[in-house]
Amino acid sequence: MLFVAVDIGGTFTDLVGFDDSNSALYSAKRLTTPDNLVRGVLNCVDRSGLPMVDITQLIHGSTVAINTLIERKGAPTALLVTKGTRDVYAIGRGNRPDAYNLFFARPKPLVPRRHIHEVDERMLAGGIVRTVINPQEIVAIARQARADGCQAIAVCFLHSYANTAHEQSAAEALRHELPGAYVSASHEIMREYREYERISTTVVNAYIGPTVSGYVGRLEAGLQEHGFVGELSIMQSNGGVMSPAVAFKRPVMMMESGPVGGIIASAEIARTLGYSNVISFDMGGTTAKASLVRDSAPAMAEGYYVGGYASGDPVMIPVVDVVEIGTGGGSIAWIDEVGALKVGPRSAGSAPGPICYGLGGTQPTITDANVVLGRLGAEEFLGGEMRLDAAAAEQGIATTIGEPLGLDTATAARAIVEIAVAKMSLAVRQVSVEKGYDPRDFALVASGGAGPLHAAMIARDLRIPKVIIPWFPSHFSAMGMLMADERHDAVRTYPVALERLDFSDLGRVVEELERDLRSMCRGDAPAIQIQLDLRYIGQEFSLSVPTPRERIVNADRTGIRAAFDAMHQQRYAHSADDEPVEIINVRLIAAARRAKPAMPKPANVKSAPRTRMVVMSPGPAVSCKVIDRASLAAGMVIKGPALIQEYGSTTVVFPKDTCTVAATGELILSIDAEG
Repeated sequence: MLFVAVDIGGTFTDLVGFDDSNSALYSAKRLTTPDNLVRGVLNCVDRSGLPMVDITQLIHGSTVAINTLIERKGAPTALLVTKGTRDVYAIGRGNRPDAYNLFFARPKPLVPRRHIHEVDERMLAGGIVRTVINPQEIVAIARQARADGCQAIAVCFLHSYANTAHEQSAAEALRHELPGAYVSASHEIMREYREYERISTTVVNAYIGPTVSGYVGRLEAGLQEHGFVGELSIMQSNGGVMSPAVAFKRPVMMMESGPVGGIIASAEIARTLGYSNVISFDMGGTTAKASLVRDSAPAMAEGYYVGGYASGDPVMIPVVDVVEIGTGGGSIAWIDEVGALKVGPRSAGSAPGPICYGLGGTQPTITDANVVLGRLGAEEFLGGEMRLDAAAAEQGIATTIGEPLGLDTATAARAIVEIAVAKMSLAVRQVSVEKGYDPRDFALVASGGAGPLHAAMIARDLRIPKVIIPWFPSHFSAMGMLMADERHDAVRTYPVALERLDFSDLGRVVEELERDLRSMCRGDAPAIQIQLDLRYIGQEFSLSVPTPRERIVNADRTGIRAAFDAMHQQRYAHSADDEPVEIINVRLIAAARRAKPAMPKPANVKSAPRTRMVVMSPGPAVSCKVIDRASLAAGMVIKGPALIQEYGSTTVVFPKDTCTVAATGELILSIDAEG
C-alpha cells in the first residue's frame, strides 16, 4: 500500500510517501500557493512522480484553521445562549494575564453582542429540565440571523453537557430553517463544564467552519478529479488523524494540524535512538515551534489559547503543547523607530519570499542572512533545483540593515541570525525551564528546512548536549503524519465525590463515550484509554489520571485515589492523603494503530569533496567542508567546521562540535558548551 502525507507550510508545501511493499520513501517540495492551497498539494503530488490512483491513503495537515482565526477571516457568526447568559462570552474570565502591560486588551469576541440571542430555556446542572425550549423561538432567531447576514451559528446552552436535548432540538431547527448555514452545537464538540471556555470553543468552531469545511471539500474534489480513489485523513491537534467527515463537524480540532506532525515524528525517532526525553524544534519558513517530549510521549496542553494566553481565544480541545513564534526562514529583519534591529514576526512567506528567491521580495530575511554568511549554498539550494541570488541578498542586507546601523554586510547578517536564535531559545525555554524541566537533561530534535541551520546555536545557548537531525528534516511534519495513529477524544463532565461514586453508573458513562468514539473511528478495534479528572475537594483545577478499566469494573476506589495522590505528588511536590477527592470529568481516548514507515539506511553515495567560505563566528569567513548527506556511512564522525547538505536543508557543524552518523542514518551532533 502507498501512504502519502502532505503538509502545507507558510513558504513550502511538503510531501512524503511510503510504500510498505518495498519500504521505499518518496519526498517532494513545492512553494505554497496561498491563493489556492489545493493547487500546491497537487503540485507536490505531481513533483513526487507518484501516480494519484495508486495512493492508498493521503494524510493532510495545514494551517487553514488557525490562520482563519488569527487573521479574523471567518464567517459572520451568531450565537444562541440560555436566557440570562448573553454577556458570558464578552466578560470571559476576571483575571488579567498581563498585569504590567499598560496596553493590555482582552480578546475581541468573534460574535458581536447584537448577534448573540438569548433563548428562554433552562437545564439544571443535574440534567433536569426546568424551562422547556420553544421551537418557534428558534425559528424566529434563525430568520433574524439570516437577515443579519450570519453564515454560521453557534449554540451553547447552560448545562447542556449534562443533558443535550435542548441543544439538539435547537440545532435541528436551525439546520432546517437555514440549510446553507454552518451550525455548531457545543455538545457535538465536547460535553464539559466551564461556560466561558465552552462558548468560546463552540464559537471558534462555527466561525472557522465554513472556511475549513469548504477547503476540505475542495481538497477532496481536487484529489478525486486527479484520480485519487484512496482514503483521505486530516491531521488533528491532538496528534492523531481523523476522517474528513469528522473534520467537517469539528474543524476546531485542526488548529495545530501542521506543526503537530513534527512532534509526533520527534518522539518516534528519538525513541528508536534511545532518547526518551527530547525537545522537538521545528523551524520552517514562517514560524519556529518547540515542544517537550517526556517518556516518548508529547506533552499535552492543559489549557489552549489560540493567539496566546494573554489575549487569545480559549478552546477546550486536547492539543499537543507547542510554543510557536514568528521566527522562520522567511521572517523579515527590520529596524524599529529607535534604531534597534528586529527580526519577525512578519514573514515574506512564499510570495514574494526572501530577496534571494528572486520572486520580487525586497526585504531581507533570515534566509538571506544565511546565504550571505555562506551557510546556505546559493547554487545548491533544493538540490540545485532553485538557484538563489546571493548578490541580491547581500545588497538588500547592506542597504536595509548594514548601512543604517553602521555594520558591514557580514556582521549585519550575523546579527540577524543571532537575534533570531535568541528568540527561538526563549521558545525552547518556555516548554522546558518554565515547566520545571532542565533543558540539559534533554536532546534537541531539529527539523524544518531551517531547523538544522540554527539548532547547534540554540543548543549551545541552553547547554543542551545533543542535537538530533532526522532523515528528511525539511519534510518532517509530513513524515510525522505518516507515523500518527487515528485518534479521537471524548469527555463528559461527571461531578461526584470519589467516596460516593457509583461504579456501575460510571461504567454506563464510559460505555456511552466508547460507543461515540468507535462510531468515529475508521480503524479496526481501536485501543481505548480511560482517564478521570480528579482533584481535592475545594481545588479549582484537576489532574487527568489514567484509569485502567479493571479499576472501574472492580470498584477499586483505593487504587484510583492512590494514583491521583501519586500524580499530585509528582506534579506539585506534595499531596494530601487525608483530604477528600472528587471526580470532575470522564475522558476517553480511542487510538487505532496505523502502519509506520521504515526509515532508510545510509546510502553512502559517493560524491566529490568540496569547500566553501563560510562565516561561522565573529571574524572573517573560513574554509568549510561541504558534505552531501547521502555520502555519509553509519558510524562516520565529522568534526566542525562543516556543512552537511541534503535536499531542503543544511546542517551546520560549528568548530569544536562533532557529528556522528547513527546506525539508522540520523545525524547526532555533540555540542561543545564553550564553542
